[in-house]
Amino acid sequence: MTGRLVLVVGPSGAGKDSVLRYAMAHFADDARFVFPRRCVTRAVDAAAEDHDSLDERTFDELAGKGAFALMWEAHGLKYGVRREINDHLRDGRVVAINVSRTILADVAHRYPPTVVVEIAASSEIRAARIAARGRENAADIMQRIGRNVPPNSAKLQPTVIQNNGSLTEAGRDFCRLLEGFAPTSQSPHFMALPIEK
Repeated sequence: MTGRLVLVVGPSGAGKDSVLRYAMAHFADDARFVFPRRCVTRAVDAAAEDHDSLDERTFDELAGKGAFALMWEAHGLKYGVRREINDHLRDGRVVAINVSRTILADVAHRYPPTVVVEIAASSEIRAARIAARGRENAADIMQRIGRNVPPNSAKLQPTVIQNNGSLTEAGRDFCRLLEGFAPTSQSPHFMALPIEK
């Protein structure tokens, strides 16, 4: 495979989906970049990521047929990324996905060279973002914020992007990183961004 798989990780409330949405909009007209929709056993939520909502039975049936390239479970939900990413990687594209740290070692082994990007934010900002979703009470939020982060068993050194400030700042940092993995060194679409003083 000639493409590059970029695995985006980070604690709840760090803003992984927001940063990915920024990059998706930025590279909307650039076929070198792909941001696959995940399949999740969760109802559609306009405030969350744009995903394919599946019930557990349908998810398990698809998994049994080999429909997913990546799968994991977290917070009582099942997640899957369809096998189409293999075609994109074969064609040399950059594929960026929000995943669980628990699958890093396996994915890095199957899709070398894999890149890990960690979106980070302070605990105070994360708590405020989770509260704004309105899906959890205060006790649940504190439990989520205090949850231990699983170790990076893949031994891959992540590139850390801080998302404590504006989404634009973190989003641009992420886009610049992705641009570095693209088939050509520079993209007119990327260079058209105004430079902030």
